[in-house]
Amino acid sequence: MKYLIRILFSVVVLAGVTSKGYAQVDEEFSSALDSARALEDNKKDSVVFSAKYVRYATLNMLKNASYTKQIDTTHYNFQYYNPQNHPWNPSIHLGSYGLATRDLLFNPNKSIGFQPGFHALERYLLTSDSVIYYRARARYSELYVVGFLFDDQVFKAKLAQNINPNWNVGVRYDATNTDGYFSNQTYADRKGAVFSWYESPNRRYNMLVNAAFNKIDATENGSVINDSVFRDKNLSSLHGVPTRLSGQQAGRPYNKWLDNGLFLRQSFYIGRLDTLNAGLPEMEIHPTNAFAHNSSIRQRKYIFFKNEEDLYGAFPFGNAGLVQDTTKITTISNEFTYSFYLRNKSLLKNEAKLNLGFQNDLIWYEDSLLNDFFQNSAVKGDLSYQFSNKVNLKLAVNQVVLGRNVGDFLYEANADVFVGDKIGRVSIGAYSQNKSPEMTFSRMNYTYHTWSSSLDKEKTQNLSFKYQNDKIGFSGKAEYFLISNYLYFKEMANPNDDERLEKLIEPAQYDNLNLLKLSVGQNFRFGNFHLDNLVVYQKSDAMDVLATPELYTWHSLYYGDVAYKVLDFRIGVDGKFNTPFKTPSYAINAGQFYNDNVGLEFSTYPIVDVWATANLKRVNLFISYNFVNQHIYPKGYYSVRRYPMNPANLRFGVSWKFYD
Repeated sequence: MKYLIRILFSVVVLAGVTSKGYAQVDEEFSSALDSARALEDNKKDSVVFSAKYVRYATLNMLKNASYTKQIDTTHYNFQYYNPQNHPWNPSIHLGSYGLATRDLLFNPNKSIGFQPGFHALERYLLTSDSVIYYRARARYSELYVVGFLFDDQVFKAKLAQNINPNWNVGVRYDATNTDGYFSNQTYADRKGAVFSWYESPNRRYNMLVNAAFNKIDATENGSVINDSVFRDKNLSSLHGVPTRLSGQQAGRPYNKWLDNGLFLRQSFYIGRLDTLNAGLPEMEIHPTNAFAHNSSIRQRKYIFFKNEEDLYGAFPFGNAGLVQDTTKITTISNEFTYSFYLRNKSLLKNEAKLNLGFQNDLIWYEDSLLNDFFQNSAVKGDLSYQFSNKVNLKLAVNQVVLGRNVGDFLYEANADVFVGDKIGRVSIGAYSQNKSPEMTFSRMNYTYHTWSSSLDKEKTQNLSFKYQNDKIGFSGKAEYFLISNYLYFKEMANPNDDERLEKLIEPAQYDNLNLLKLSVGQNFRFGNFHLDNLVVYQKSDAMDVLATPELYTWHSLYYGDVAYKVLDFRIGVDGKFNTPFKTPSYAINAGQFYNDNVGLEFSTYPIVDVWATANLKRVNLFISYNFVNQHIYPKGYYSVRRYPMNPANLRFGVSWKFYD
């Protein structure tokens, strides 16, 4: 907490010091008429800055055109600060913020080419692709804090400033410290980005550049020794419950990720430029021809460390005391694209678009035993047709043509038809994917796990249908997957109960599996009362292999109003539930979830949270009490074998935006 207070104080002081240095820049962003009048009348500038003049763009947005969106100042979903607990993407995990996490529901990975295969801490990463770029008439900053007197301490600071009307620079810094609930569940991360967006005065040249860094440190406790902890009536403190790993300070066992990257994109428009909303903050620049070059370098390092004897069987059989398993991956990527747009004078009413691209990846791989160099070259392309906002058709191709993962491909087709406000929107999609095994499936050279496997490519065929009607608050999606050579981790077969094989995992493939996934969302409103609902049904002929529940539901009942014309608030209660399923185990040093030989199905229960969010001018607030029904039933639950989930907890957070 002391570190977060120091950081917060430093940011406030920095904002005060820099305000003088950028006063002249703020004046330049006033309109010429207002500024002239202010000088003539010796008065303050009459322009009042608001969120309307703070705009942002993402990499994906700027790949198609130059346009921005207004920043979000609402408090909708503000209480979901923990990436593990997003109701639209639920997870299973080791019981506390920041620890190893896996999706609860089946979500396909559509990436192709070289993939490291480490996913347990992915939800906490800040990557170059996810950086947001800003355009602001006045300096924009934001402070975000969760915690104060509670176990989870989350701090975020953001600052963006236009040097001139065409050039914005900014910085973001995030810091998190959590204590967990049981011994050795501490988590810490430090991550951030420095970013800049430049657009030439003639609107033809754009440059995006950012540097992102991540240091993620998750302590491992190997799970609790007492598997009946929730039935112990004499238990006074969860931190006093013995765990399989108990090293402290320099001997603390942990999984650590270091992920740093540098990204540069340059694009140039040639030919005719078509403009929408000229002179307004919502202005859009649409080219007819565009060239772009993306260049990036990324270094990832995955480290597992422990320095204690394994007295309680947290690991497979062995006598290693000191373990320092490391995987290091460096990737240099270059991508060249050309885009051609064909449209008539009625802008965006009738448009055809062709994108062509080539990408080359250079990969240096290093683990505890081996060093390797790989290379991949891929061709990309998509052809789309858009008729107003009514019809959008798209075909896309991405295929590795040279290198280690040659033969990988992803072919997609999508059709989107908007029938009308009353009837809604219909979307139909299909894709075919051929994907090489991720590196952790092909090779592992760690203390407790070693293999080198020749596995077949995983093949996925998908069909999807989606219907959405915003007028009645309904959305529904049906997805069918046919997957051949499905890749997963499992415990080695051990029919004779040989202790030397316990907890040893290996990569495995399942020949053919079928999966039907139905997702339905329906939001109701009764005056100031709202009821949001999400139901997901999954059915497969290999549910035990997928280790996912058949049914997941989430419901949120809340009351929303505006008090005294200034305080916009919501008070609500959430409930979620999933049916029992074969719960996976967790291989600590490999950082992988796997299907064990026991195949336990833990009982599942509704989990209830109560919360309130509010917005007062530029400040968003939330307070939540999570797992409130622990005080009634149940006393606790599991989502991963041997790892109890978090108990009831109180959280408070605040976000404050500044843009004048």
